[in-house]
Amino acid sequence: MKILALDSSGLVASAAIVAEDVTIAEYTVNHKKTHSQTLLPMLDEIRRMTELDLSTIDAIAIACGPGSFTGLRIGAATAKGLGFALNIPIIPVPTVASLAYNLYGSEKIICPLMDARRNQVYTGLYTFKDGELVTIEPQCAVDIAQILDKINAVGKEAVFLGDGVCVYKERLEELTQVPFDIAPACCNRQRAACVASLGEILYRKGIFESAAQHAPEYLRLSQAERERNQKSGGGCL
Repeated sequence: MKILALDSSGLVASAAIVAEDVTIAEYTVNHKKTHSQTLLPMLDEIRRMTELDLSTIDAIAIACGPGSFTGLRIGAATAKGLGFALNIPIIPVPTVASLAYNLYGSEKIICPLMDARRNQVYTGLYTFKDGELVTIEPQCAVDIAQILDKINAVGKEAVFLGDGVCVYKERLEELTQVPFDIAPACCNRQRAACVASLGEILYRKGIFESAAQHAPEYLRLSQAERERNQKSGGGCL
């Protein structure tokens, strides 16, 4: 099975081609430019360098959220366009779970942290058991203290990764009551190859959809929606 994978959910833009247990190509950039500037050129470069025949792709795995509203929309639009053109399914891969997949095989509590701003993080708790990713706490948008309370309650050694680590490092050190590590640079950000690997597992479980069905999973309202609700007296999430 050959999967094209995309992740534009955070600061990182990443694209990959994975066939079974081989990463044929992966292109990842984490440097200032917007995803609208990087994602399609990255895909085109991968296609050119690997002499990829797009008709040989079986499915598109996309980090479907949560994450940056703009980034998710760019990724979704790209995946949907390709899905329609190639008539192949889209595999929606939870962003936080795919980030945890960077630490494949770890029996520690894996806690991805994506900076969601407004004093919140996109996060969840995971571990690996017998080679399978186990969800302890599904992805959510919460205050950093809330997820650390859950880690402390589990009482097991933890490992943190994601762009939220540097933002909340002082609070991690202050509030975490169990031993913990911070993942190194080689595996602490989004990677499309991880989206593809987890996507293949989900596909084999029957979790995929058509291009027409696909939509990002934001977990919370956008700033524009929050401001509109406030003006109309509907409150704020």
